[in-house]
Amino acid sequence: MSRKVQIVQAAGAAATALVLAGATAAEARPLAADEAREIAIEAYVYAYPAVITELTRRVNIARPGAAMNRFAHRSAFPEASFTDVVRPNADTLYSVLWFDLSAEPLAIRVPASGGRYWLLQMLDQWSDTFAAPGSRTTGDAEQLIVLAGPGWNGALPQGATLVRSPTASGWIIGRTQTNGAADYAAVHRFQAGMSAVPLSRFGQGWTPPAPRIDPAWDLKTPPVELIEKLDAQQYFGLFAELTKTNPPHANDYPVLHRMARLGLRPGQPFVLADLPAPARQAFEGAAAAALPQIKGRMQTMGVRKDGWRTNLTAIGTYGTDYRARAAIAFAGLGANPVEDAVYPSAFGDADGQPLQSDRRYVLHFDKAQIPPVRAFWSLTMYDQRQLFAANAIDRYAIGDRDALKFNADGSLDLYIQRESPGDSMASNWLPTPASGPFTMNLRLYWPRPEVLDGQWWPPALKRAD
Repeated sequence: MSRKVQIVQAAGAAATALVLAGATAAEARPLAADEAREIAIEAYVYAYPAVITELTRRVNIARPGAAMNRFAHRSAFPEASFTDVVRPNADTLYSVLWFDLSAEPLAIRVPASGGRYWLLQMLDQWSDTFAAPGSRTTGDAEQLIVLAGPGWNGALPQGATLVRSPTASGWIIGRTQTNGAADYAAVHRFQAGMSAVPLSRFGQGWTPPAPRIDPAWDLKTPPVELIEKLDAQQYFGLFAELTKTNPPHANDYPVLHRMARLGLRPGQPFVLADLPAPARQAFEGAAAAALPQIKGRMQTMGVRKDGWRTNLTAIGTYGTDYRARAAIAFAGLGANPVEDAVYPSAFGDADGQPLQSDRRYVLHFDKAQIPPVRAFWSLTMYDQRQLFAANAIDRYAIGDRDALKFNADGSLDLYIQRESPGDSMASNWLPTPASGPFTMNLRLYWPRPEVLDGQWWPPALKRAD
């Protein structure tokens, strides 16, 4: 029996074992319609990150030249037409790798960064960050990482560090500090030094096979929109298929036991038509009830103050806060843990009014209030789709790596408006969308302790008209 088959079977057995213990007795009692509905909603929320991660993977690997287990490097910042991931950044060039560890581990090399900030965030199929090699955690020296799946045991190359993924599938989001377009060439050299090969081919040449692309996949609709179009059989059927090699986490027993009472078990086939009518009806109605909960949870997460909302918990790693995990998957799939980056979000002005693109605003930082970071910070503009807002100067973000003009007292004013504030202030201008409401994200990379303990807070956005 091959190692791949062993790992797949072990993962499936582990997932099944999680639900079988104690499920039989509970299933003997008939479920009332309202309880069946509650369980189906919980199951939809629980499954959402795994499903949207898979839909996002499909879009990524279908690009020309893409492959599994190989880095795909962004050579430039996204444009306004970019729709693959909501709330993208214009601070770092991405190096993305979708991994499949069911056959064997990957050997990943990262070159020395020379002091340039970098991060290789590693996420499992559930969108939880399980490792974050980079400047903050492992330093800037050259590194060799062996990324292994949940069932692997074997010898490591000399000097390698073992990182174990909880699931066979997942992705790596590499971020490399990029100080504008003029810095692209230097970042490209760093990216070129990254490599990933199957462990058995370490030190040898390797060409990844072409990825399997199902002609039935919808690769044109953004994943955050596509997921809402899936019917109950498509949604929960895909979830059941994914969990054959991507077992639930060890603290998921309660929700798994409840799902089993409705006939949904990780790693086992899901056939909606075979279920009793109450269960079918509950699953069929789950999306309509669960999606508002997911989107609404995003509006209640974190602390609100002065028009900003900041999350210092339930970001990047989620435990059993499944609504938070699903909400972040909806609004910012792949968000970092707060130790690597904090993302204060602006949804209103100093008076609590929603931000509108036909108004003018000023964001004023006192000298002592400039965002405290060990790496860098930025402010990014998003339209009502949670995507970049097209504008005449193609500026989607502004921050400390730009040629900002500070006031005589060391304070800083950023001008948030549709039209230019004039030549003397254009360096500090972040354009708003051509129409409609907007939101913004501050990004604080490698934030200092005063950010993480809540002592620092961004200033209120004030109307200038």
